[in-house]
Amino acid sequence: MLAAAAPAAARPAADDATKTVSYRGHTFTVPAGWPVVDLDQEPTACVRFDRHAVYLGTPGEHQDCPARAVGRTEVLWVQPAVAAKASVTEDRTSRVYRATATNEGISITAPYGEDRAEIQRVLRSAGLPVATARAAGPARAPAAGAVPADATAYQGRGFDTCTAPSRTAMNAWRTGSPYRAVGVYIGGVNRACAQARLTAEWVRTQYANGWRFFPLYVGPQPSSGAGSCQNSCASITDPVPQGKEAAEDAAAQAVALGFAKGAVLYNDLEQYATGGTLTKRVLGYLEAWTERLHELGYRSGAYGSVSSLVADLVGNAGKVTLPDVIHFAHWNDENTTLHTAIPADLWAGHQRIHQYAGNRTETYGAVTINIDRDQLDVGTGD
Repeated sequence: MLAAAAPAAARPAADDATKTVSYRGHTFTVPAGWPVVDLDQEPTACVRFDRHAVYLGTPGEHQDCPARAVGRTEVLWVQPAVAAKASVTEDRTSRVYRATATNEGISITAPYGEDRAEIQRVLRSAGLPVATARAAGPARAPAAGAVPADATAYQGRGFDTCTAPSRTAMNAWRTGSPYRAVGVYIGGVNRACAQARLTAEWVRTQYANGWRFFPLYVGPQPSSGAGSCQNSCASITDPVPQGKEAAEDAAAQAVALGFAKGAVLYNDLEQYATGGTLTKRVLGYLEAWTERLHELGYRSGAYGSVSSLVADLVGNAGKVTLPDVIHFAHWNDENTTLHTAIPADLWAGHQRIHQYAGNRTETYGAVTINIDRDQLDVGTGD
């Protein structure tokens, strides 16, 4: 059963318009403007955390998600679940509440952006004791063990997409597509798509089937409006502590998914205007990320545009600790890891990925996925 909650704080008059949403015997009060998506009725709907919504149920086999989405706001996602006990936890790094209730079992995922109080009001309306929410516990390694570190090494074509595809989709694409590596979003405060399929078992299965990976982490961004953020991204304000915290969280997510030490973890930094404060923030953040990942036994990767992140890293080579692998974006439709913006002596030892096309819709084996295309040349780091 859900525990009784303390009365919610008074809401500002402008926020008074609300509606109630019920699911499996539980009722939530949410802002009137939030759309309600019944995933039983709309199984292909993409569960996204970058726009207000209420999602009810479990996503279908094939979600119609964009190739990429970045940002975070207040969202409520309620699914059926078998829960041994009621609980509420909060992950402040990723800005998300998770809860379970035993009466007509449900699990709740409630991410938030800048308005933590809003999502707290929504949860309290259903009797969830958010005031006594426990901090999310440390990630645990999968019982079956980790996949080898070469899981993030590959030379050839790959793709990335906002949410990890289903096993059926991966099997169809393994047979029919030219791709053999997949970019998966493992965490971060600005990861916008839910990851209903991404588990340690999924990683093990896809590795055994011949797939390799480039794990992406969407932490704080250069600014709230960087790249695809549309002013919805948590941003870098204190570079060194945030870089270390992001590295620790990314490593924890990697452990939980079964990526062994030695794997490359990529920090996704959207396009920004170089120079001045933003450049200083990005370089400090990314250097702290890289150095902390090394301490934790992982290799550092970074994703960004050739006109922003790559330009700043190249311009400051020798002054800062560079990531071990660069994942550079330039949509020129050239599937090569050579680029005039990157000197031949930087990231020269199988240390590059080129995202050479974006927002493409492709179909193999009757399964359609929206993707970005990538060319990989990534070794094991030996």
